Amino acid sequence: MADDSDDKTEDPTQKRLDDALEKGDVAKSQEVNTWFIIAGGTLILSTFSGSIGGGILMPLRNLIANAGQLRTDGAALLALGNTLSYAVLGAIGVPLLMLALAAIAGNMIQHRLVWSSESLKPKFSKVSPGAGFKRIFGKQALANFLKGLFKLIALGAVMMAVLWPERDRLESFLRFDPSAILGVTTSLTLQLMGAVVAMLAAVAIADYFFQYRQWFERQKMSLQEIKDEFKQSEGDPHIKGKIRQLRQQRMKKRMMAAVPNASVVITNPTHYSVALSYDRGMSAPVCVAKGVDNVAFKIREIAKKHDIPIVENVPLARALHATVDIDEEIPVEHYHAVAEIIGYVMRLKNGLGARRM
Repeated sequence: MADDSDDKTEDPTQKRLDDALEKGDVAKSQEVNTWFIIAGGTLILSTFSGSIGGGILMPLRNLIANAGQLRTDGAALLALGNTLSYAVLGAIGVPLLMLALAAIAGNMIQHRLVWSSESLKPKFSKVSPGAGFKRIFGKQALANFLKGLFKLIALGAVMMAVLWPERDRLESFLRFDPSAILGVTTSLTLQLMGAVVAMLAAVAIADYFFQYRQWFERQKMSLQEIKDEFKQSEGDPHIKGKIRQLRQQRMKKRMMAAVPNASVVITNPTHYSVALSYDRGMSAPVCVAKGVDNVAFKIREIAKKHDIPIVENVPLARALHATVDIDEEIPVEHYHAVAEIIGYVMRLKNGLGARRM
């Protein structure tokens, strides 16, 4: 039996992508999260290492210096523990908050915030031997293996590049007091972490594009799925209403563009306007625009701007608006009334032309 994925050759629709997002199925790279956390840790170490050390050092120094005078009964020991806890929390609180924000940013930069319980629902595919075999020996597993191997080699190369030139100085540290080498080790640690961050940035970018491509391939649809979705969308009253609104907007735009080419506009001054076009050789005048209220006013406004004659005829305007559609010839029963108006307009135009000559 052929794999169903072979039929899914079409790019996913926007609805399919939105549905996937609602279910919590998003393009996500764990390497991006890892990079944000390590980069945040490096920034915290370079910025807050002194304040963290000082904030923890002073309470511990006082504790050791006054160890003989401390009470160790139940209440006093509990109070001492609380004091030390508050001191440590005060020293590392802001850095921990920054680290948490970095972890959240690693997710937010890849996709918008999603609340979904879909991943918590039991699925047969999670315990299926076939699905498990695919996860172990599939494309994703191979990519994870190659990625892990590359990270291991790259991390070793980075550590070697940073620490190898310092090997002689590192050996001499054994003879120094720990407090004397603290600044040097902090500097080396920051160099090492900076190099690791730079290396992981390349891994994170490449992995994100790979994960996005895998996710996009999973969302692909067959032709039948696209047809079914279209039918379902067509039945949605909101979609129908939107389509109807777009059609009306297009028709109105086309009508207004045709008004300057009309021969005459027949109006009921307060409500109806019908624009007719007629040239010699035509079997009957054609309605190029019609409307009521605001649309009727707009038709008259455009007609005035382009010197199109406007004729007031209340019953004819109402009748034409009710019986003729856009781009259709007027009904036979209105031939006589419209012919009189067209003739009057042509005589008027010819009279004006004769006077100008």
